[in-house]
Amino acid sequence: MDYKRILTIQDISCVGQCSLTVALPILSACGLETAILPSAVLSTHTMGFKDFTVRDLSDDIPRIAAHWEKEGIKFDGIYTGYLGSTDQIDYVMDIFNKLMNDGGKKIVDPAMADFGKLYPAFDAEYVKAMKKLVAISDLTIPNITEAAFLTGIDYKEEYDEDYIKSLVKGLLELGAKEVVLTGVSYDESSTGILVASDSNYQYYKHEKLPISCHGTGDVYASAFVGAYLHGKSTYEAAGIAGEYTVKCIKNTIGDDSHWYGVKFEPVLPELIKVLY
Repeated sequence: MDYKRILTIQDISCVGQCSLTVALPILSACGLETAILPSAVLSTHTMGFKDFTVRDLSDDIPRIAAHWEKEGIKFDGIYTGYLGSTDQIDYVMDIFNKLMNDGGKKIVDPAMADFGKLYPAFDAEYVKAMKKLVAISDLTIPNITEAAFLTGIDYKEEYDEDYIKSLVKGLLELGAKEVVLTGVSYDESSTGILVASDSNYQYYKHEKLPISCHGTGDVYASAFVGAYLHGKSTYEAAGIAGEYTVKCIKNTIGDDSHWYGVKFEPVLPELIKVLY
């Protein structure tokens, strides 16, 4: 593979194995020069920890981007995760326009909702802004809840293939060139990912585990982006990331003291082996 430089833009939860503390090591392990642009710094993530600290870095984003532009620094891919405000989304759109190499990939994880609800910090205006970002993406990686909000289709906990395809079709009509829809389960024993571009739909099915762990969405997205920019096809990368995430969860099951994330680091050699 060519040596590529990727930028990932999302928050840093200093403890908690999510966002940038997951993205940086996984993307680097996939052989990518990985630059980071933090949208905020938190002492821990917000699920289960109390009295965590938060520092918003919105004002720093355009200043850092302006310095990079002055230095001629550009990227072969830009991957966005959790963005804390509509202003940050606007800054990212500007970065897409100014700091991307020719042929670079704009990859958007619209991290804003799950289980049928928006995250507490977000509202309809945020969804409207996120639609604009997804519309100019080369590839977007939503879960079913996020896809429902982005398309305006009612969220369903129980669904069939036609419903899932309607979500994907809506995202493609919005402007995304490719869609990787996560958490798609048609039976109780398995779950998977639907990969789509135009009228081409491919479903990758993998084992469904009886527990869920915080941060696995970030683990999946980072492994997918790493495999994809390493040179794998969208479908291949989707499958590699799915299997890697399952292994990370299995590596964590049984350790009740590790409730705040998954032990993804010891499993990185298996991800690297698949890529090389």
